[in-house]
Amino acid sequence: MTVNALSRRSFLTMTAMLPWALRAAGATQLPVGLELYSVRNALKQDPTGTVRAVAAMGYQCVEFYAPYFEWTESQTKEMRKLLDDLGIRCYSTHNDCSYFGAQKISRARDLNLILGCKYVVMSSSHEKAGPDGWKTVADSLNLAAERLEPSGLKAGYHNHQTEFTPDGGVRPIEILAKNTKSSVMLQLDVGTCIEAGSDPVAWIQANPGRIRSLHLKEWSPEAGRGYSVLFGEGVAKWKDIFAAAESVGGVEYYLIEQEGSRFSELDTAKKCLDAFRSTHPA
Repeated sequence: MTVNALSRRSFLTMTAMLPWALRAAGATQLPVGLELYSVRNALKQDPTGTVRAVAAMGYQCVEFYAPYFEWTESQTKEMRKLLDDLGIRCYSTHNDCSYFGAQKISRARDLNLILGCKYVVMSSSHEKAGPDGWKTVADSLNLAAERLEPSGLKAGYHNHQTEFTPDGGVRPIEILAKNTKSSVMLQLDVGTCIEAGSDPVAWIQANPGRIRSLHLKEWSPEAGRGYSVLFGEGVAKWKDIFAAAESVGGVEYYLIEQEGSRFSELDTAKKCLDAFRSTHPA
């Protein structure tokens, strides 16, 4: 699985920092992790080296996205061993909607169990617009939940802009929340919620106990900036969001996500974590 993409000097520096970084990370009450799409190019070239580097920064968990589904059972076990050796967790994975179908749900279940996950999250639905289409998505989430729960796993759904954009007078995310079991996690992508014109705090408060993880994606309305700003450089009111998530949302862990910035992927991940720590109340 490994290709030596990281420079030897960078790797050794980060590895040397690992014990200190993990101790320092304990100051945060809830685990903070990285959605590994943030470092997708590095991950593709050097999976194990990238995960080691992320752990060395002080991240306490990671979230693998769809390509993990192509791993063999042996590769998945190797990754789990690495996570255990580093002392970090994988609480959830991001999955294409097809992984929730009858032909793939068993494989998704098995790989997630190996990784030690709690949630199998649908990252996109590809459904046609309209209330009926979104009710179909809700039905698929409920069915997946029924198939996963006997193994101790839960289903989840991750929003993008579409789910918070009104369609026929109602936001699709409201249809999903209303028509899914309470056990289905509503994983909130903060940046896309804001870009669509919705208030993440109000959404969290309206769905107590269901916002069990958040993607801490920043967004700026300034031309040419959008999602390229670092954590804290956009318009998200993070302290209010954290307060809502931790008082009523039921958040269990946070995940920083960045689609690309003026810095390298790994530098971006480190700078965002530093900014999170200076913002989140200890």
